[in-house]
Amino acid sequence: MTDPHSEPYLYHQLKQQFGFDTFRDGQLEAIQQVIQGQSTLAIFPTGSGKSLCYQLSAINLPHLTLVISPLLALIQDQLIFLKSKGINAASIDSSLNQQDIQSVMHSVKQGECKILMVSVERFKNERFRQFLAQVTISQLVVDEAHCISEWGHNFRPDYLKIPQICQTFSIPQVLLLTATATKKVKLDMCDRFRIEAQHVIQTGFYRHNLNLQVVPVAKTVKDRQLTSQIQALSGSGIVYVTLQQTAEQVANTLVSNGINARAYHAGMDTQTRQSIQQQFMGNQIQVIVATIAFGMGIDKSDIRFVIHYDLPKSIENYSQEIGRAGRDGQASTCITLANLDGLNTIENFVYADTPDLQDIEKLLTIIKTETDDTGKWEMQELALSKACNIKTLLLKTLLVQLELQGIIQPTFAYFADFKYQLLIDKQALLARFDPSRAAFIQKILDHTQFKKIWGQLDFDTLYQATNEPRTRVVAALEYLAEQELIILETKKMTQVFYVNMTAIVAHSIAPQMHSYFKDKETKEILRIAQLVRFFELGKCLSRNLACYFDDMNAPIECHHCSVCDGRVAKLPVTLTSQKIEQHQLAQFITELKQQVKIKNITITHSTLIKFLAGMSVPILARLKVKNLAGYGALSEWRYQDIVNVVNTLEDK
Repeated sequence: MTDPHSEPYLYHQLKQQFGFDTFRDGQLEAIQQVIQGQSTLAIFPTGSGKSLCYQLSAINLPHLTLVISPLLALIQDQLIFLKSKGINAASIDSSLNQQDIQSVMHSVKQGECKILMVSVERFKNERFRQFLAQVTISQLVVDEAHCISEWGHNFRPDYLKIPQICQTFSIPQVLLLTATATKKVKLDMCDRFRIEAQHVIQTGFYRHNLNLQVVPVAKTVKDRQLTSQIQALSGSGIVYVTLQQTAEQVANTLVSNGINARAYHAGMDTQTRQSIQQQFMGNQIQVIVATIAFGMGIDKSDIRFVIHYDLPKSIENYSQEIGRAGRDGQASTCITLANLDGLNTIENFVYADTPDLQDIEKLLTIIKTETDDTGKWEMQELALSKACNIKTLLLKTLLVQLELQGIIQPTFAYFADFKYQLLIDKQALLARFDPSRAAFIQKILDHTQFKKIWGQLDFDTLYQATNEPRTRVVAALEYLAEQELIILETKKMTQVFYVNMTAIVAHSIAPQMHSYFKDKETKEILRIAQLVRFFELGKCLSRNLACYFDDMNAPIECHHCSVCDGRVAKLPVTLTSQKIEQHQLAQFITELKQQVKIKNITITHSTLIKFLAGMSVPILARLKVKNLAGYGALSEWRYQDIVNVVNTLEDK
């Protein structure tokens, strides 16, 4: 029983390595396809065992399985599980120091490590790419693969480069894993990776144990309704909110009503978040009140309820969030406390993600100005974001779009700062090498400025003096670090592009890019409207949710959602808009313009709107406007209403 393609052998491994008796739907088929060398797309519901598809196939493939995962929490959770099963797996991520990274790289090169997990951003790292070029890879796994598609809800621009990564590192096949893919997203993923239709495995989206309930509720009684719902339920639960401050407020309300609850959000320090997560996993905390990031990578099978205190961002987000309930197959309740009062908040997140035309033009001007005679342009992301007033995620999207149009082409990325610390005496270090290599290391030492313990290498003067290529210098430093002769640190990621100067001077580029973002904005607003329509459906919620994700096999009626129970929802609007006098609004605008004048900065009309809405953009952070009375003064208004009132005021 040694044929890794045979069912008996795979069942034997499943029992011996993982302790499971049977495969879940789709797992065996996906694993067999991967072992046979076929690129595969696996679409399984949340909590139905997608990860096993790469874990079991990895131990049957001859070389490394490289896994791209979007969140550090996901990576760490997977590593704990794999190590508990005796599988040598590792990650290279921001939580590791340089010595840890060197140890992981050594293990991979020696063939000891079977699974390596990274974020997609890691591929920008010069040292990582050099390392990967020395490794043979059997398969690339993309977790949360819907992030690849611009039609998906969690689109990440760097994911568009993954097909190119496969070519660069000669990776023969991919395994794409996701729980939330509409038909359009599914086709997009297959097209990008040339996955044939017969190699798409979709097991069905409907989950019979989830009881979907939509409860229309006025904002004024929402806290009371939430408290009574939780008191009527048992077991662990998650309450999802949109804003960090809401998480704190709701958690305090629950605690004051005798419920063991804690807030969880990105504004907390890492140690606090980890402590809360561990207590929740250990059933020391019953309820987590969290922003949407919580739950990614949380493998807690007995979550009995998920409650949306605020509307989710989209049907896809809703599906992903309720998917964290009832992973053990036991009955679980998913409640949405729904009204239209918070609609402006999720819409404003969308409007905040549309850069101004002037800012896009500023970006193009910077690229043209900073490109040298050979077409080389270097940039550091954070500095560029501040210079052109475009948030970093949007900036990444813009650069990828310019790349796809052939206007810029990434060549490599490097760390501007290389610092190292000698662990042995200089002479003892040089004595370990033959004369020619010792001479090369001496040159590196000569062009390093030491301050007490740490030394900063000047690549430019080293190259001028020796003409040695950067790659050889980096490889030498990597080797010295691997041999534990130095401790190496790198900072200031710098990305290098080749710019097609003929293409970038075209007058239509900025309007085209702006149109692209406006189109995305329109689609996202429509997605929110689609969400509202879903919650107000007059037919089975479970059936319609499954159909949205291209699963037509769900029952026509589930007999356990609020619609099947005879309670069709109509979402109320229960709040009146913030009242503001025109003279007061004019004063807020004047104060902002005075601040802008003092700082000698120009702002656009839409930046003014974002100021009143309380949205975050780089230029407002530079101006330190959060102390001004007008910042967020209209945060409860819908974006278009703010536009209309400001336009009316300025027309007078």
